[in-house]
Amino acid sequence: MSANQPQQAQPRARWSLRQRLVALVLALLATVATVIGVASTLALRSSLVDRLDAEVSAAADRSLSYFTRWPLPGGNRGVDIPGQAAGTVTLATDGSVGVAWHITDTGGRAALDDEQRDVLLDLPLDGAVHTARLGSLGEYRVTAVAGDGVVTVAGLSLTEVAATTQQHIATTAAVTLAGLLIVGLAGTWLVRRELRPLERVAGTAARVAATPMARGAVVLADRVPEADTDPGTEVGRVGAALNQLLSHVEDALAARHRSETQVRQFVADASHELRTPLASIRGYAELVRRLDRGPEDVPPDVVRAMDRVESEARRMTSLVEDLLLLARLDAGRPISRGPVDLASLAADLVADAHVAGPDHAWRLEVPETADDVVVTGDDGALRQVLANLLSNARLHTPAGTTVTTSVTSSGSGGSGSVTIAVRDDGPGIDPELVGRLFDRFARGDAARSPGTGTGLGLSIAKAVVDAHGGTIAADGTPGATTITVTLPVAGPAPRPPDEGDPTA
Repeated sequence: MSANQPQQAQPRARWSLRQRLVALVLALLATVATVIGVASTLALRSSLVDRLDAEVSAAADRSLSYFTRWPLPGGNRGVDIPGQAAGTVTLATDGSVGVAWHITDTGGRAALDDEQRDVLLDLPLDGAVHTARLGSLGEYRVTAVAGDGVVTVAGLSLTEVAATTQQHIATTAAVTLAGLLIVGLAGTWLVRRELRPLERVAGTAARVAATPMARGAVVLADRVPEADTDPGTEVGRVGAALNQLLSHVEDALAARHRSETQVRQFVADASHELRTPLASIRGYAELVRRLDRGPEDVPPDVVRAMDRVESEARRMTSLVEDLLLLARLDAGRPISRGPVDLASLAADLVADAHVAGPDHAWRLEVPETADDVVVTGDDGALRQVLANLLSNARLHTPAGTTVTTSVTSSGSGGSGSVTIAVRDDGPGIDPELVGRLFDRFARGDAARSPGTGTGLGLSIAKAVVDAHGGTIAADGTPGATTITVTLPVAGPAPRPPDEGDPTA
């Protein structure tokens, strides 16, 4: 791939319905668990902080009551205030700081540094509890109260509140993850169990879709089990609708087969019945033309009329034979099978085409080794295919057109194939005709010169190629119009004819 060639975007992998359902359940559960965890964490922290604020207010009241009854000591000496817990910060001042310390975990007292005292002295005297950061001591909830000329500040650490909150978050997260894992496993099993009816419905649809329905009598025996057609469930309604659809399709296919059988019966009967009178007409016309009784017995106008009758009888005979052949191919009549050398076949038919159309240039391209282009099939039918292609090129292109027939092989052994291509440098094929070129009685006179064919040549070629398990395609590019036939080397296994074959 060149650097300038845009790369085709790869389709994104789609999740199955089972995966999407489990993912949605897990997403909803995770969302609910997250909301509950956040709400419970906020409520817990708020409750702990409220309780701590009450303890801070009580500690401040005890300090104020103590220092209003006892004078402030000098030199920041330790003071025993009943009821104060470990970690309590206490500051008392009557204009100058009397005490500023905090109770350690061991029950001792450690003095506060200047920065910590300044933070406490800056608190408003509103009786409310505030959050303050006291240097290395961390965050505290503190309050300042005043009375009888004494200002006291008390505070308790938020460390336990933070530790309790973090433990609650960790516990909630662990429980949530464990719950998601359990729900994921259980949900996958439950969803798989509940979707089994849908899988059975899909299996029925897949088996029906794999049934060949293009031709012949088609019996759609597969149906969704009755247990999966409960109208009270969504899957049951789908199964019931699929069964109803299959019944309608089976009825339509049966009606189509009956109609096709009737049409084939009519074509076969009409073709068969027309062969005898046409042969008689040709015989009598030829007899009249050969009468040697002199001009006075058979006028020239009668001779010319008999010539026309014979010509049209031959044309009608050819049409009847083509219709009968198509009816047999449509009915699936088995074709004879044997080795066919397509190189020799092409050489013979190109030589015949050169005699029939000397005003065209005929070319043949075949491989040097003939063994590479030998297929298994019906020699006569394949000759008719190539003869129709060459006749089509001769009749629908102007004089001087070069028609090249090439035979090539690809692959090896039983998996190989041989390709026959008939290419001409004529005016091309009308684009509107290319799509129906192989339909019966398809004719086109816009891009290619009108011919005298019946419009069945290419449809017969396609029917024969299909019977051999091959493909045929057309490219109507002006100056390089090509019809390509690809045949498998081994050929397909013969299929039994349709029931009620009218051509048997």
